[in-house]
Amino acid sequence: MVARVLATDAALALIDHLRAKHGALLFHQSGGCCDGSAPMCYPQAEFITGDADVLLGEIGGCPFYMSRSQFAYWEHTQLIIDVVEGRGGMFSLEGPEGLRFLTRSRLYSDEEWAELSPV
Repeated sequence: MVARVLATDAALALIDHLRAKHGALLFHQSGGCCDGSAPMCYPQAEFITGDADVLLGEIGGCPFYMSRSQFAYWEHTQLIIDVVEGRGGMFSLEGPEGLRFLTRSRLYSDEEWAELSPV
């Protein structure tokens, strides 16, 4: 099964650290500008998804959502969530850690595209 979203080892380690501090988490990447174009990590109980969001999968046991309009641009790519040093989204939980989540991507091969489940 081809995953729509993956996480690097560094991202998984940060997710584990944040989960220990904040409990259950979720990720959301909207189609907005500024903070909204980055993967944002929130306490799961404090973020409400809606009809405009699609579930792409899980990373580190956390659901990863994207706005439906943003997904229209990214649907042909596999998202790879990574971590880099620096300040990211001001509302994302990793900010105080001096790190930020970053979305990298790659195009699916024709074979992978044929295997993907619809969203």
